[in-house]
Order: sequence, then C-alpha cells, then structure tokens
Amino acid sequence: MDKGVILYPCYFDRELMRSEGRRVSLDTGVSNPEPGDIERILKANKIPYIREPKPHPAYWWKNQGRFVVDYTGPKRELVALISTGLKNRGKQN
Repeated sequence: MDKGVILYPCYFDRELMRSEGRRVSLDTGVSNPEPGDIERILKANKIPYIREPKPHPAYWWKNQGRFVVDYTGPKRELVALISTGLKNRGKQN
C-alpha cells in the first residue's frame, strides 16, 4: 500500500481537546479508544489497512501505533464510521 488514510487512536479520544488531536465531536468520541477496537471495526467493514507501530508525534510515549487505511472516500467519512463503531461497541459492554 503506497498511500493511504492515516488514523491515530487519539482522533477518537473524547478526553482530548481538538487542539490536542481529537477529530470527532465530544458526543461521538469515546474515552481512551483502544487500537484493537479500531482494528476490529476496520475488519468488520472489510476495509483494508496496515497497522504500524508509529505513534502520533504528540503522544509518542503511548505506543498505540497508527493505521494506514486503503480508503478511497473522504477521511471524515472514515473517521465517522469508526467513531460510530467505537460508540456502539461501548454500548454493548
């Protein structure tokens, strides 16, 4: 995969401010999103991806890695899809 959409778990963390890396609204974000949950959502939607060990530059110590996703639509659409999946997963637990 040459290029792809880069996603970091911090994009979905409602504990962060927008200026700290959050990409979703507080209503659609979750506390401490787990990379494994994001991975399960991508697999369930049959979206090809590669998980890389590269952390978000602002959160290098968390070692959560990032996802390079082969997605042709807009990034905000992919972020919304994953955010919805994370929110629904939280309701199941």
